[in-house]
Amino acid sequence: MVPSTAYRVPDLVARYADMFSAMGTAPRLRIMQLLLSAHPTGLVVGDIQNELDIPNSTLSHHLDKLKNEGLVQIRREGTFLRYTASVDALQELLGFLYAECCTRNKAIKPSGILQIRK
Repeated sequence: MVPSTAYRVPDLVARYADMFSAMGTAPRLRIMQLLLSAHPTGLVVGDIQNELDIPNSTLSHHLDKLKNEGLVQIRREGTFLRYTASVDALQELLGFLYAECCTRNKAIKPSGILQIRK
């Protein structure tokens, strides 16, 4: 992944928009949830498929989209592919939102972010 300092601000916004778009379907968002719940070991494709109960070709399409945006990483283990969430990319993406909503104009109090999920 290219460090964010190599990007101009409009380029960063476009990059983050693409990342959000990649997670903008229910199956892909669920994949990200699964991979984060399995962090740091991740999951092999078969485990993701069993959990989501979607066809292999459809899952492959979703995983490719997430991989192309740098949101997941792949490691080959023999005949298996193990996917992990790219926590660096997610941290960068969340940091972008956090800087605007919680530090610059205080639209949301930082403590409020933790309460959203509860």
